[in-house]
Amino acid sequence: MSEAEDRKPRSDEARASYDPEITSEFAIPEGLAVARTGGESETTSEFSLPRGYEGAQAEAEPEGSAFNMPHTYSVKDAPAAFTPATGVPMITLITDAPWQDRMRTMLRMPVADRPALEPVVRAEDEGPAVPRVLDLTLRIGELLLAGGEGAEDVEAAMFAVCRSYGLDRCEPTVTFTLLSITHQPSLVEDPVTASRTVRRRGTDYTRLAAVFRLVDDLTDTEAHVSLEEAYGRLAEMRRNRHPYPGWALTLASGLLAGAAAVLVGGDVIVFIAAALGAMLGDRLAWLCAGRGLPEFYQFTVAAMPPAAIGVAFSLAHVDVKASAVITGGLFALLPGRALVAGVQDGLTGFYITAAARLLEVMYFFVGIVIGVLTILYFGVQIGGRLNPDALVNIPSRPVVQIVASMVLSLTFAVLLQQERSTVLWVTLNGGVAWSVYGALHYTAGISPVASTAVAAGLVGLFGQLLSRYQFASALPFTTAAIGPLLPGSATYFGLLSIAQSEVDKGLVSLAKAVSLAMAIAIGVNLGAEISRLTLRIGSAGKRRAAKRTRGF
Repeated sequence: MSEAEDRKPRSDEARASYDPEITSEFAIPEGLAVARTGGESETTSEFSLPRGYEGAQAEAEPEGSAFNMPHTYSVKDAPAAFTPATGVPMITLITDAPWQDRMRTMLRMPVADRPALEPVVRAEDEGPAVPRVLDLTLRIGELLLAGGEGAEDVEAAMFAVCRSYGLDRCEPTVTFTLLSITHQPSLVEDPVTASRTVRRRGTDYTRLAAVFRLVDDLTDTEAHVSLEEAYGRLAEMRRNRHPYPGWALTLASGLLAGAAAVLVGGDVIVFIAAALGAMLGDRLAWLCAGRGLPEFYQFTVAAMPPAAIGVAFSLAHVDVKASAVITGGLFALLPGRALVAGVQDGLTGFYITAAARLLEVMYFFVGIVIGVLTILYFGVQIGGRLNPDALVNIPSRPVVQIVASMVLSLTFAVLLQQERSTVLWVTLNGGVAWSVYGALHYTAGISPVASTAVAAGLVGLFGQLLSRYQFASALPFTTAAIGPLLPGSATYFGLLSIAQSEVDKGLVSLAKAVSLAMAIAIGVNLGAEISRLTLRIGSAGKRRAAKRTRGF
């Protein structure tokens, strides 16, 4: 055999290693001894037992699907089935309950337990126009959130609008400035998500009531409101003017401050002085708003005129309660609406929105503090003598104080742009709130914080009952009614003590004001929850709440 024949490859392996055309990196190099495996591919899975492992010699399990039962499964020792033998009780909602309660129950319910939506057939189209329904839902939620409605009620309204047009698998999300909603058509289709940013806020409870009526009509199975009609009504709400002109709002702010001054022991002269100071501050705030200044500076400017009038009375040695004048001006500025909404969001689990609302309240409060403290500081420096003890011993005048509290609630309702039909109810609710507070604090000698909490709880209870009677929002019936309970005197006492270099006493008084404010907000929310507990909303038992952990 020739030398060329000796170099000729004699096997496939050798040919593969010898052939220069084979360039794969998986080719066996020349001279490498590889044991034959009978043509079977070797096991390379990372789940296979390694060589030398004790269990490698065990009887091999047959290869199967990941959905097969494990070898340790036994029917005899099987865990309890998820579905009991008697079946799972079907959860249904009472149709004659307000949509707020029905949708809130749905939102607080686990997704798997929510009752299925009955098919809705619209005459104008074969199926719901998903993008337009989501856009309408976001626009309605924007008006509610901008009007001061709580985050949970905004989500309930958005959920109700989607379900009214047949979109069952929808999840709304509400934060302080962003609204979003996601619709999942099916398990195999891509979700549709839309969002909207709330950039401008305005207090108009008349518009808020109109939005609630629209949502109520949408959820009514006999109304059949089309998308075009809903868009038309929504545009009409935006175009409508406020029910009260600007001069009426300025006059209402003056009457509110005067009534608050009488509430803390002022007389007729104090009433007039507080009213003039508040109206002047309101006009200055409108001027700043027209110039585009943020609300922080508007509150700062609005707090200065009442404080200046009180200091002027002190410098002129006029025998009036100058402290009551300043306190009345503070009542007209304290952000009770935002405070109640912020605490309510925190109690219902919307912590991001609650933190943002409370931060907004803090900024407003700091603005008021800066405005009043600046005037008080200069007044003390030039010889003003303001007696903070004049507000500690407030004389008990039940009839006068009840009338003043009702006037305060009435003017507060006007400032909130409420409908005229709700003004009488909220005025009566404010009178009841102060009557309860006076009976507990002045007569029974209970602490002001506990008395305020009980009175605010009754305000929230009556407000929820009135809102369900009229199928409307509870805010118009509760926000203005808590006006007489706002901590105006405690706030003023703290600021005056700080201006007179008594920082410790001032901080204690400001802490008391914060406690009173929290008592108001928690009492209003607790009263609302108590009213819901008395209503039978679902047929499957009590309404479920979020399951909380214990610190972990």
